[in-house]
Amino acid sequence: MQRTDQPDLVTALRTGPFDLALRTAIAARGLALHRVRDHLAHRGVHIGVTSLSYWQQGHRRPERPESLRAVRELERVLELPEHSLTRLLGPRRAAPAEPAGPPVRPYRDLITPPTAVDELLAELAGPRDSGLHTITHIERIRIGADRRLQRRDSQHALRAHRDGVDRYLAIHQGDPGSDITRVGVRAEENCRPGRVRRDQAHDLLIAELLLDRRLRAGDTHLLGYGFDDAPAPEPSSEYLRGFHAGAGQYVLQITFHPAALPVRCHRFARRSPAEKPHESEELTLDGHHGVHLVATAVRPCILGIGWDWE
Repeated sequence: MQRTDQPDLVTALRTGPFDLALRTAIAARGLALHRVRDHLAHRGVHIGVTSLSYWQQGHRRPERPESLRAVRELERVLELPEHSLTRLLGPRRAAPAEPAGPPVRPYRDLITPPTAVDELLAELAGPRDSGLHTITHIERIRIGADRRLQRRDSQHALRAHRDGVDRYLAIHQGDPGSDITRVGVRAEENCRPGRVRRDQAHDLLIAELLLDRRLRAGDTHLLGYGFDDAPAPEPSSEYLRGFHAGAGQYVLQITFHPAALPVRCHRFARRSPAEKPHESEELTLDGHHGVHLVATAVRPCILGIGWDWE
């Protein structure tokens, strides 16, 4: 029996919208949604009760080929004229645009010498835009009792801004004179090691980290990795991170061995390796012999922490 709180079925089919016409037709036929689902299944079309409910309430719109086939079969199940429901859907709506990535600078703008990173990246042929941007990056650096860089650990929350992303490139530049051939790469969370390219002359390493799934635009991914450094001839005096693309938030923590504490620490930001810092701030060691910086809405730049031993 037709519901009295809905417009006449003929009017609903003539004027729409689709959800009202479908709701009215189902009520007029006197079928519960699970019975509609069963009738469709007998015709080889498998649509869940939840999808049918969303369609008749206007929360979703049938657009995929299998959904449009289901609508054509619904016309038969509900004993409606051919095309009476499908015509109310109108032309298919354009797919939503993929989320845009942040502004990108070439890696060569942030690493010295620029030709070194260009050559390594050329061996790992890929698009200039990695397809990923950083939501949050937490980086922890340990300085050993010998005053040298010992270990680097990174935790990323990433978002893809295009389909098909399945890898991330991690770049590590050791202190001058460090044996880059001895630097260990650790793929620890939601990734596995891929190709690794090293440039001993410029203390540079690029590691390809293969994600454990292929991302679609808008997908997020947690990534954990690290480097075990090889000692350099001279004590470390700074650690910096270059951002070739923007980032939501970056946290850098430097922890010193209790037997080797610096006398002064400061954070800095600069636009390129050759420029002087345009921002600097003194930092104080905490109770765990460490200092840190927190940056939000990061633009392409270089951020870091420096320290003095004497």
